[in-house]
Amino acid sequence: MDLTKVPNERKLYLCKWYFKAGLALLPFVWAVNTVWFFNEAFRKPVYDEQKEIKKYVILSAIGTLFWAIAIGTWVTIFQLYRASWGEFADNISFMIPVGMA
Repeated sequence: MDLTKVPNERKLYLCKWYFKAGLALLPFVWAVNTVWFFNEAFRKPVYDEQKEIKKYVILSAIGTLFWAIAIGTWVTIFQLYRASWGEFADNISFMIPVGMA
């Protein structure tokens, strides 16, 4: 979709909708919202809905960053301690690696 052809009210509606969709534990939607509306929020001339769009873009960026850190931390901890966790780690693994690193 070309945002230059969309009315400002509709941009605000879409930005808000994507933010709310991200609240359903979908951090990728927040990342898309941040990238898609960044120019509208920070680089376009000022218009009425821009302040609220900026708020949702910032919140989406914060949510994306939080999830990226949380998932990265979990993956790192799991990879480092999987072997020492024994059966518990095997039970929560999708694929069970053979041997130890």
